[in-house]
Amino acid sequence: MRFAQRMTRLGTETAFEVLAKAKALEAQGSHIIHLEIGEPDFNTPENIVNAAIRALKEGYHGYTPSAGMLDLRQAVARYVSQTRHIEVDPDQVVITPGGKPIIFFSILALIEEGDEVIYPNPGFPIYQSMIEYVGGKAIPIPLREELDFRIDIQELIDLATDRTRMIILNSPGNPTGSFLTREDLEALADAFREKDVVFLSDEIYSRILFEGEHYSIASCREMQERTIILDGFSKTYAMTGWRLGYGVMERMLAQQITRLMVNSNSCTAAFTQVAGVEALTGDQSAVDEMVQTFKQRRDRVVQLLNQIEGVSCATPRGAFYVFPNVRELKKSSAELQDRLLQECGVAVLAGTCFGKFGEGYLRLSCANSMENLEEGIRRIASVIERIH
Repeated sequence: MRFAQRMTRLGTETAFEVLAKAKALEAQGSHIIHLEIGEPDFNTPENIVNAAIRALKEGYHGYTPSAGMLDLRQAVARYVSQTRHIEVDPDQVVITPGGKPIIFFSILALIEEGDEVIYPNPGFPIYQSMIEYVGGKAIPIPLREELDFRIDIQELIDLATDRTRMIILNSPGNPTGSFLTREDLEALADAFREKDVVFLSDEIYSRILFEGEHYSIASCREMQERTIILDGFSKTYAMTGWRLGYGVMERMLAQQITRLMVNSNSCTAAFTQVAGVEALTGDQSAVDEMVQTFKQRRDRVVQLLNQIEGVSCATPRGAFYVFPNVRELKKSSAELQDRLLQECGVAVLAGTCFGKFGEGYLRLSCANSMENLEEGIRRIASVIERIH
């Protein structure tokens, strides 16, 4: 079979590849501790589940508008208006099956062949994959530990050229847990306010923040019209399998993204959208409890990792990952990833799964029980002791 040339430019998300290897070892009888997958280990809150069950019983079985049901778009518009302190109406909202379509559709709608897109590295691998798939030029902005993995704003400004069409931000960020301050974002807004550049602001972890207050570049003066906010339900409400996300953007762009929905997914499942309304408007205590649990785990995991000779780990500000520095071990991140899985049954991700600037780091997910996290790090320490 002959494949289109563009398929050679399409990347992947290595977490699922490592998960498959780990599952294969489990099938052979190994006990694997999963610290590789970015999925909350909590059940979806009961009020959200019940809303979905009621929706199914009440007949929410058919197609919905491609941009999303009005009730959910209204709920999203109210929520984003309140949390980002901007005015949003439902016509600016597009509901999608998960957050990834907003990445794909935004790049597909705006990036011509040869256009430059600046993206964080280490960062979510789908950014680079989609940029290159459509023929754009992916320009990485390094995230460095000495800056707490925040973007160096002046370095980003200097990277931009006349061909720069889009800048992707992710705060709090995957895999580093980095966090952009209001001052960072205001400085970016000042630099690009008069330029023909669109910001894709991935805010999927905006509620999973341990210190400080989330701020969006869309909230900066005159930046709402040139910003696409990506958010969703997978992380905040432990709804990864429900496939429910959304984008908030300028109205004409929302119409184009809706056309891409028509041509790809038709629409997002009706009952999940009803559940989304309940998620945004119902009891939020489960979210608060989950975030507090993630914070306790983060603190313990960082403490334990920093006790391992040859390993150092900064304290992330948000999301539910840690990104320990393992450069002193003189082994590649990929080799350490494989050895930890094979030798002690702990599935982690090499920092290079998130780009070339992730070399020398590992990503561990804190989306597991405290007992498993402690046991996993004990196993990791035993392997590193042999290496170091």
